[in-house]
Amino acid sequence: MVHDFFIRKRRNSLIFFGAVIIVTIGTMTLVGYDPAKGLTSIFQALIWGVSNFYPDAKALQKLPDLLLKLRDTVLTSIAATTTASVFALFMSLAGSKTTRINSIFGVISRGIASVFRNVPLVAWAMVLMIAFSQSQLTGYLALFCGSFGFLTRAFMETIDEVGKDSVEALKAAGATYFHIIFQAVLPSSMPQMISWLLYMIETNIRDATLVGILTGTGIGFAFDLYYNSLRYNIASLIVILIIVTVMAIEFISNIIRRVIL
Repeated sequence: MVHDFFIRKRRNSLIFFGAVIIVTIGTMTLVGYDPAKGLTSIFQALIWGVSNFYPDAKALQKLPDLLLKLRDTVLTSIAATTTASVFALFMSLAGSKTTRINSIFGVISRGIASVFRNVPLVAWAMVLMIAFSQSQLTGYLALFCGSFGFLTRAFMETIDEVGKDSVEALKAAGATYFHIIFQAVLPSSMPQMISWLLYMIETNIRDATLVGILTGTGIGFAFDLYYNSLRYNIASLIVILIIVTVMAIEFISNIIRRVIL
């Protein structure tokens, strides 16, 4: 019996990996991808990158302007994330099994969160550009929508993890709905919510570069402009600034997490 189980498991694994190999080979054949050429081109790409992608003295002259654009990108990301977290908090309280008013509100809240969470950030930016064209507002709203969906779902799961014993004890003592929220649910779940908020800020600062390319704003647009005009030295400086900023934000976030968790 045990022997048959392992044979069946091995056979299923072989079928799965065989299917993956067939799909991979079929896909490469359809798109005309040459693996050998792709591997050999990696070395050539590294040589080109080392030769062209580095900041020079002329690029450093653009540093003050680039820092202003980077500041705008970071502030837009933080503003969109924090604003979305406020709306996500109310939506998660309505959708959580622990704090929902009734099942109908719970289903509606979860449905809205699912829609916002499953639409990619790039798709949000494209849709919003139809209504608001390329502007700072478009980038802000795209980051807001993506953050709202993710944080609502994360906040719901955090609230559901709160010990139900304290909630039931307050209900038995005759506490009102708002007393339960402010005395049991929020104090217990707020540290984890802040951790999710910090994570979303880090993610949005990374994604804001791509959104900026689409919406024509911020540091992303500056990178696209200099890269397309073949001014690779300035484009490389922008990449370095983005990497340093993301690492700095992550360092600060980790310090805050150690304090609150």
